[in-house]
Amino acid sequence: MKPFCTFFIVLLCGLNGFSQSGINTFLKPSDTLHVPRRNAVALTEVVLGAGALVALNRLWYANYSQSKFHVYNDNAEWLQMDKLGHVFTAYQMGRLGASALNWSGVSKTNQLLYGGTLGFTFLTAVEVLDGFSEEWGFSWGDMVANAAGTGLFIGQELLWQEQRILLKYSFHRTSYAQQRPDVLGNGWTEEFLKDYNGQTYWLSFNLHAFLKITSLPKWLNIAFGYGADGMLNGSNVKNSHTILNQQQARQFYLSLDVDLTKIKTKSHVLKSVFEIFNAVKVPFPALAFHTKNGFSVHGIYF
Repeated sequence: MKPFCTFFIVLLCGLNGFSQSGINTFLKPSDTLHVPRRNAVALTEVVLGAGALVALNRLWYANYSQSKFHVYNDNAEWLQMDKLGHVFTAYQMGRLGASALNWSGVSKTNQLLYGGTLGFTFLTAVEVLDGFSEEWGFSWGDMVANAAGTGLFIGQELLWQEQRILLKYSFHRTSYAQQRPDVLGNGWTEEFLKDYNGQTYWLSFNLHAFLKITSLPKWLNIAFGYGADGMLNGSNVKNSHTILNQQQARQFYLSLDVDLTKIKTKSHVLKSVFEIFNAVKVPFPALAFHTKNGFSVHGIYF
C-alpha cells in the first residue's frame, strides 16, 4: 500500500473528528436528513479528495518519471502485505464515509452508495495516477484488493446491518527500516506507513454477534492476524539488499480484541472517539506462527 493511501484515512478521521469539538447534541446523528450537515460532509470529502490527488500528483509523482499508461503486475511482491493495506484502506475509508453520512441523517442506502464506496473511488483515482508513473503502474491486484475492502464493509451492512467482522491494524518498529530507510521509512511516523515488516492486519470477529451467548461481553472479539518479515524489497530474490541468512517469511496470529463501538456509553463524543480508534487492534497476548521459526507466544502483541 502506498503510504499516502493510509494518510488519506487520517484526513477522513479529521473530518469525523471535527464534530468532536462541539457539544454532545451536535455529535448525535440526525434521525432525519439534515441538509446542511449532508452538504458539509459532501463538500469536505470532495475538497479533501481532490486536494489529496492534486497534492499527490505534484508532490509525490513529480519526483518520478512519467510514462504512458501501463499495467504492472505486483501481486507477488511484499508477501501481499501491500495488498492487505489496500483492503484495509478501502474498508476504513468506506466505514468512516458511511458514518459521516449517517451523522447527517442520510438514508442507509445512500450511506452505502456514496459513503461505503468512498475508499474504492479514491483508490481507483490513485491507481490511475500509478498507471502513468514509470516507477509503478496500474495494478489489477490493487483494484481487486480495493474492491475486497469495500465489499467487506458494504456486504456486512447488507447482510447483518452491522460490522461483525472488523478489519484492524497494528504496528511495531523493526530493525529492517534502519537498513533501508529510503524504502521502509526513516523514523516512527514514516515506518508506521512504509515498513511492512512491522505491520499486522487483523480480521476481528465479534463473539457475541456470532455465538449469541449472553454471558459473553458484547465488546469481546477474537482476532486472526497476518504479517510478514525479512523484507527489504518487494521480491524474495536474493540481492545486495537481502539480509544475510534471512528470508522473507509469513506470520499468522491468534489473539483477543475489543470492538470499541460495542462499549456502552451515552456520550457521543466517546462514541466518535471509539469509532475512529476501532481501526486499531487492541494489544493483547497472542499466539504466533512464523513460517520459518514456528510457534511462539507474545505476552502483549501490537
